[in-house]
Amino acid sequence: MQKSIVRRKRFWILAGLTVILAVCCRDWLPLLLNQEALVQCLNIAEPWRSLAFVSAHIIATALGIPGTILVLVGGAIFGLVWGTLWSVIGATLGAIAAFALARYLLHNWFKQRFDQHPLFVRLNRIVGQRSLRCVLTLRLAPISPFNLVNFLFGLSAVPLRPYALGTFFGIIPGTLAYTWIGITGRQAIAGEKLWPLTLALSLLVLLSLLPVWVRWQSSRAGD
Repeated sequence: MQKSIVRRKRFWILAGLTVILAVCCRDWLPLLLNQEALVQCLNIAEPWRSLAFVSAHIIATALGIPGTILVLVGGAIFGLVWGTLWSVIGATLGAIAAFALARYLLHNWFKQRFDQHPLFVRLNRIVGQRSLRCVLTLRLAPISPFNLVNFLFGLSAVPLRPYALGTFFGIIPGTLAYTWIGITGRQAIAGEKLWPLTLALSLLVLLSLLPVWVRWQSSRAGD
């Protein structure tokens, strides 16, 4: 009984904080979908633009807003190395926040509703036993539904530690590719050579095949 009351209080506290965050940020949330406006705002935010960029990433990811534009902007403003680093940090922290929201707000309800469903039980057992591998495999796919995956893992049996580690290391290749596209894309628009952009896009295509290779290697190891 006491645990039920504590969980209920925690639910309403987190739900209230999420609503407050969304309301407080509603005026500038559209900026997260406007590349040029983001570049201008972050340039004005100097010398705090790194912190502003990471904070924007965290909020966008926690609220389920696509972060691709942010990654492209990171490449245009910070360059390949720092743009990738700040994007990976921001996206990972935001993914942890989204995971926590799903875990503490909806996990118990979801488990009670689907706990007897054979497919849910089987999937939950697999991701619980191979948490890090499952997270890494999904994160290595640069075109996977990143925000949806955050919430789904929060509803599963995956512990926080392998989720955080798998997310951090798994998104590095895809983030690097998108950051590079952000740099080379602006260069192409400015009239410079197109081959760097073509190379960056080719890297993204190759990375999209990486999860297939990982699964193939896993199946070979199982044999």
